[in-house]
Amino acid sequence: MPFLCNLYQLLRERFLADPDAPWLLLPDGRELSYTQADAASARYAGALQHLGVTAGERVLAQVDKSPEALILYLAVLRLGAAYVPLNTAYTAAEVAYFLEDARPVLFVARAGNQDEFAAAAESVAAKLVTLDSAGAGTLPELARATEAVVEIAAVGADAIAAIVYTSGTTGRAKGAMLSHANLASNALTLQTLWGFRADDVLLHALPVYHVHGLFVAVHCAMLAGSPMLFLSKFDALEVLAQLGKATVMMGVPTFYTRLLELADFDRTACARMRLFISGSAPLRTETWQAFFERTGHQILERYGMSEAGMITSNPLAGERLPGSVGFALPGVTVRVSGEDHQPLPAGEIGMLELTGPNVFKGYWQMPDKTAAEFSDDGFFVSGDLAVMDQSGRVRIVGRDKDLVISGGLNVYPREIEQAIDALPGVLESAVIGVPHADLGEGLVAVICAPAETAPDEASVINALKVTLAGFKIPRRVFRVDALPRNTMGKVQKNVLRETYAGAFTD
Repeated sequence: MPFLCNLYQLLRERFLADPDAPWLLLPDGRELSYTQADAASARYAGALQHLGVTAGERVLAQVDKSPEALILYLAVLRLGAAYVPLNTAYTAAEVAYFLEDARPVLFVARAGNQDEFAAAAESVAAKLVTLDSAGAGTLPELARATEAVVEIAAVGADAIAAIVYTSGTTGRAKGAMLSHANLASNALTLQTLWGFRADDVLLHALPVYHVHGLFVAVHCAMLAGSPMLFLSKFDALEVLAQLGKATVMMGVPTFYTRLLELADFDRTACARMRLFISGSAPLRTETWQAFFERTGHQILERYGMSEAGMITSNPLAGERLPGSVGFALPGVTVRVSGEDHQPLPAGEIGMLELTGPNVFKGYWQMPDKTAAEFSDDGFFVSGDLAVMDQSGRVRIVGRDKDLVISGGLNVYPREIEQAIDALPGVLESAVIGVPHADLGEGLVAVICAPAETAPDEASVINALKVTLAGFKIPRRVFRVDALPRNTMGKVQKNVLRETYAGAFTD
């Protein structure tokens, strides 16, 4: 699809029909209109420009969810710069890596902890400003004092709009470069495919530092000129209280398991809802069925990743099968291939590969890694094992890469294993994901250490909290005399997953 202008221009054109329509509906009763969003993004763009942000530069942001966080994102798009969102759970040590790798001209941190990052930001010549969850900080102060930038920078289709970091199996995070055209093509397709319209109200309880919450949810709503009921975080009771005002909700499987724990969550609570969408982690068939029986709604499961946004989806109108992620999106081609990248017959398990306008432009400053992730005929190798039936419906059956998805967040064990291996008394370790009723997969660490020197579970967990984000911390730790290995010496994580499959149910 031809796309030769700024993504923000596309979004802005879609809500000009009614610029005073509500953009965000806040739980405290406040409303922000699309006109206010446009004006605020222009003011923030003025502040960013004053701080040296120009087209092509990177803006790194680790900020809490707030209306101003979205306005910051829109302002970066407006200038033709690249937005680099970071998980708010990342520690100062982890943020220092991202600063060094991304080399942003500006780092936007949460007010109150900027001193933790001052030295790291200074070392890469990045200016440091703040923004807190209440919309205060040095950045909004500057936005009020500088002239707004009304113009929207003209950019080419391949200009980078965002860099989303995704963990690597070697422990080094990779920055997936997403262009304006990547994001625009995916958003336009999803808005049509999922039937978003102006009279929808999206219940937005997702974080805004990854593809699901920032791109998929926000872009679909804005392209339709729909309001977003904007919650600062997911709280099952708060979501239940707000459902009567919404028509669409996007969530990770954990959202739905926690709603099902509430006795008052039933058909009456969902009477106004048109659509529930789930992604970012596999949805258990049991959860899908229980949700359907309780509410009468069939959750629409889809499949995507940082490198391509959304890739497949169950249909809006048509059969939605639990355990399936549906069909390739219009304009996207997927195949299940063998090691030679040749398509396998229907029903056989192989590697899911894809191509389309949504596929990213490569990993930031990693040309060799980028080349290695594509087949000779241009298909991106997802790392996920899948099976496709005769009709083209896809089911994800496993992961070739050592990835765990816990609570909708991607976790690569190697980084955690390196941290555990550095602890006194530990000879080596293996980190795995096993079934967890709430998170989908819970992290389990298996450490090889002599009984007399092995740290106990609490000691391991507390030590890791110093350097790793909370979602990377194993919830259970077990000691063994030796890790199981195959004849090639590789740790048999499949054996460990079988052994500790009941870690969260026993």
